[in-house]
Amino acid sequence: MTEIKSREKNTVKFDMILKAEDVKKAETEVYNKNKKYFQIPGFRKGHAPRKIIENVYGKGVFLEDAVNELLPKYYEETVKELGIEVVDQPEINIEEANSGEDIKVEVSVTVKPEVVLGEYKNIEVEDVKYEVTEELINSELDNQRHMNARLVNIDDRAAKIGDKVNIDFKGFVGDETFEGGAAEGHELELGSNTFIPGFEDQIVGKNIGDEFDVNVTFPEEYFSEELKGKEARFEVKLNSISFEELPELDDEFIKDISDFDTVDEYKADIKEKKEKEFEEREKREKEEKVLEKVVETMEVEVPDAMVNSQIDSQVQNFDRNLKAQGMSLEDYIKMLGTTMEAFRENLRADALKQVKTSLAIEAVAKAENFEVSEEEVESEIDKMVKDYFKDDEEQQKKMKEYMLENNKEGFKENLISKKTVDFLFENAKFVEKN
Repeated sequence: MTEIKSREKNTVKFDMILKAEDVKKAETEVYNKNKKYFQIPGFRKGHAPRKIIENVYGKGVFLEDAVNELLPKYYEETVKELGIEVVDQPEINIEEANSGEDIKVEVSVTVKPEVVLGEYKNIEVEDVKYEVTEELINSELDNQRHMNARLVNIDDRAAKIGDKVNIDFKGFVGDETFEGGAAEGHELELGSNTFIPGFEDQIVGKNIGDEFDVNVTFPEEYFSEELKGKEARFEVKLNSISFEELPELDDEFIKDISDFDTVDEYKADIKEKKEKEFEEREKREKEEKVLEKVVETMEVEVPDAMVNSQIDSQVQNFDRNLKAQGMSLEDYIKMLGTTMEAFRENLRADALKQVKTSLAIEAVAKAENFEVSEEEVESEIDKMVKDYFKDDEEQQKKMKEYMLENNKEGFKENLISKKTVDFLFENAKFVEKN
């Protein structure tokens, strides 16, 4: 029976013994698989007997590959026997290996850390409340008016705040242009503060056809390292000026944009939807506060391997999202004026937080002996496939079978996690802000 030799922090060390008979069998399998590659004088390629090959290349010619064939199975079985959860690739050391003998394999591997929970029931956290105000409802109405506004071109006055302008621009730092600093036919709303501070203000008062310089200083917190805090000059040409002509807010407008007949009916619908949205937002933020408190009061030493793995996952998701928008991660990092190493390091704090939160949820679930039944898992899969495929029963059936076969454990973990978060939420005390 294998035993753990040592456990220091999150590193576990143990030995595995590869049995001589298993090694011998594996060597034979390696020979049968690889003999076709050996060219020995006096024999057709691939037909030399094993003993001849071993005489030429050494008795252990097939040993290394045989050991490599055996290691994954032995390792998996030993990890299961020891009951440890590994979070990184193991370090393997073999001091001596001989054909016909047992082989000792020294293993060192990082494991999931032990969590010591603090108080996780009756946690006191600040309550979260969002109110649907008349101002908010009116803001939603204004958004609809802007979305349905008519653009009116202007040629008899200078540009002012609120106007939409079309400009050509070319930027310089000193006498040098810089990447992303030039465009033609760019649409810009004056007062939107979407450009560098001070840029839009210097267009105010200008007329169509004017060509002028705009002088600005890039903020210290600007995303590009090369431009942070730098003074820049832009050559600008004002091509056109327009403004939004907003529709009247009346019953006719509401009928045009919705299924409602009056402004009051539409406002009531906005209120109802916002109340539901805020209710979900309140619950989500309160859950986050509770989890933060659980993490804050627990003791755990998170191994770097888990954080790095989480960073890997975040980078992969980021890469996928960028590709969907037609941009590569490499180009995005170049645009930021940073490096992949610095980009990953910026993700570290959030990755650590996510890992700690996951560990906290797992620890509470274990402490409370939370489990989910096969029926609960199947019900969750049913719900997912019905939402995804709607009325296509044949596709629902195929997807359900696939999920049950390939992703049942994932659904099980998610359900236990949800059950745990619900438990923490229900047992928390939410107090009003002072």
